[in-house]
Amino acid sequence: MSVTSLTIRHVGERFQRSNDTISRYFHKLLSIFSSSPFYSAYVHMPDTDEVQPEIRENTRFWPFFQHAIGALDGSHIHAVPAANNRAAYRNHK
Repeated sequence: MSVTSLTIRHVGERFQRSNDTISRYFHKLLSIFSSSPFYSAYVHMPDTDEVQPEIRENTRFWPFFQHAIGALDGSHIHAVPAANNRAAYRNHK
C-alpha cells in the first residue's frame, strides 16, 4: 500500500481479505519497520556533503534544498500547487 498507493479496500479485494485484516497487518509492518532494530540497522540519514555539487553550487537550487534531508533522486513527491502556480510546475519530474 505504501509503494503503490492503493487503498486498504483495493488490497483487501486483491488478496480476498477483510479491510480489518489488511489494516491490522499493515500497522504491524509499520511498527516493525519503525522499531529500533530494523530502523537503526537500515535507515541512515545522509551527510550534507552527499549533496550533488551541481545543486550545492547553483544559487537557483540550493536555497530550496539546503535543509532537505534524504535522497530526492528518483523519488516522486506528490505536490498540488495553487491553481495560479500550476503552469510553472507543469511537466516537472
